[in-house]
Amino acid sequence: SQTPSIVESKDSLDLLEILGNLSYEDSNITSLDYDAAPCHNQYCPFFQRVAPAFLAITCAAATLGTGALLVALAKRPHAWGWPQSRVLVAQLAVGTGLFTALLPLVAVGIRQGWRLGTELCKLTHLLWHWSLFTQGLLVGSSSCRTTWCRWDPQSRRLAVAVWAGALLLATPAAVTSGTVAAPETSCIHRSVGILSPAYLLHLALCLCLFLLLPAVLLVATLAMPQLRAGWEPGICVSWLFFGLWVPYGVGLVVDFLLQAQLLQPTCGTFEHFDYVLGLCEGLGVLHCCLGPAALLAARIC
Repeated sequence: SQTPSIVESKDSLDLLEILGNLSYEDSNITSLDYDAAPCHNQYCPFFQRVAPAFLAITCAAATLGTGALLVALAKRPHAWGWPQSRVLVAQLAVGTGLFTALLPLVAVGIRQGWRLGTELCKLTHLLWHWSLFTQGLLVGSSSCRTTWCRWDPQSRRLAVAVWAGALLLATPAAVTSGTVAAPETSCIHRSVGILSPAYLLHLALCLCLFLLLPAVLLVATLAMPQLRAGWEPGICVSWLFFGLWVPYGVGLVVDFLLQAQLLQPTCGTFEHFDYVLGLCEGLGVLHCCLGPAALLAARIC
């Protein structure tokens, strides 16, 4: 049989498109030039049924966990020593809180369609990625034992650089996002071509955060005894962020290869890849509730 190709629409989603009320560009059922029966991708209606409840539950758990973490930071400030530095944990809590605050808006958008305009769609994606890049940079910088051990002028300048740099890195996400009119208006992560410079820059930055940064830090830690000696339970807990987002980074690579037709999708790939990518991003989203809980558990232990 010949290699299948999409002839009606492209229904393979990058899953960041999903958490911004990402939906398919044209339809949910697409015929492929295939010898057997047409291939059907039913991910979009499944996602619209499941995602709002998942995001609502995750948001509630993350709110409780982040609130408890902030209370613990305020009530017992001297209980946070390295590697669970109070300065580092407080910034991670703020980044997690920013991410969590966006979940209700995204859930409502997925359920009811996006009626808030293109500008708010772009702002949502900007803040979403700002929180992710900030947390990734903070976790990465925590590998250096002396980085966040005190709140002095040097660490304050570093904090400003991390937050400002993360905002700059998140800007391409806002540039590439937008709204489209499908069966109902949707706020999608990619409203430009897969090979557009803006999207390629955004994809490269995401892969640097989700794949390259943890790989480099892991190799450096294994190669340098002084870094390896600093690997205590608190550091391992903060690295949970990378552990949850690495599968999504791999999914983004495969999605790009499929969308750019560097890999030719089979019928099975077309029907099931969105489910895999959705599961990977859902796993990453869980960092906002699992991260604070793990940090609290590490402090108690």
